[in-house]
Amino acid sequence: MPARSLEIGPAGIRTARTIEILRTERGLSQRQLAHRITALGHPMSNTMLSRIERAQRRCDVDDLVAIAEALYVPPPVLLEVPTLF
Repeated sequence: MPARSLEIGPAGIRTARTIEILRTERGLSQRQLAHRITALGHPMSNTMLSRIERAQRRCDVDDLVAIAEALYVPPPVLLEVPTLF
């Protein structure tokens, strides 16, 4: 069976952009948001978060739930088309 592509698709790119928009609207640096996520029990460095926001790292379901919790939004919000909230 051929290896599955690691390319991030349209939903992943939308999610990355929405995370960045929500983070900046809340006045948080990547380091601050990564610290919040880690404090919630899901270790994440600001480098990992940066790679997620730039769509260079997949945001798995555990990441998605932890990031949503740290941003005080329901997880499905991160999957929506990014807009200014």
